[in-house]
Order: sequence, then C-alpha cells, then structure tokens
Amino acid sequence: MRTLTHRHSFILLLLLISYFFALPCLAQQGIKERMLARIPAINTLLDQGVIGENNKGFLEFRKNSPDQKNLIAEENQDRLKVYTAIAKQQGVSPQLVGERRAKQIVEIAKPGTWLQDESGNWYQK
Repeated sequence: MRTLTHRHSFILLLLLISYFFALPCLAQQGIKERMLARIPAINTLLDQGVIGENNKGFLEFRKNSPDQKNLIAEENQDRLKVYTAIAKQQGVSPQLVGERRAKQIVEIAKPGTWLQDESGNWYQK
C-alpha cells in the first residue's frame, strides 16, 4: 500500500510540474510550492476516504472534517488559479480545464480513491 501512495504522489508531482513549466508566472506566485507541500496531507485524507476528487477537478469532502477545511479550500483555490492560467493559454474556459484534469485524475488515482463520475455519483476506484 505504501508503494501506491508514493507512486500516486510521484505521478501527481510530475503532472503538476508539467503544468508549472508551461506556466512560469504561477511558480513565481508560490503556488507550486504550496501545492507540493500539501500532497502528503491530501494523500492521507484521500486514503481515509475523507475527501474525493470531484468531476470538476477539485477536492470535495465525503466526510465531515472541520479541521481540514482550510487545507482543502486552499488547494482548490490554487487548482483554480492553475486551471485559469492554462485556460487562458489554450483559449478555453477554466471549467473545461478542470473537467479535463478530473479525467486525468481518474486515470492515475489509486484503488480505493473516491471519485465522482460525470453524472455526479461517487464511486471508489
């Protein structure tokens, strides 16, 4: 199980880095560092089923966890900034970028991760 967590983190890190190489302005804002620093805590919450990845490319609570609300809100705010910057580059909406990212997340998510399908229904991979 530990290998899967490290593998998931590594793949997520590679995807984030690929976005940030294309978007140097975001790296200057510290977004990359903040997102990388959150990975261990987010992976723990994903493993516990407290949060899941929704179909819009954002994290969403599946169980109440008041002490983690700020962490998830900050992550989602940074994801929105990344999606907005990518959307501007590609001439599409941030919503479309998020939905595309959600599909990528489904592909790399490890077994047991809660995901949301296109209809809004939750399932475990």
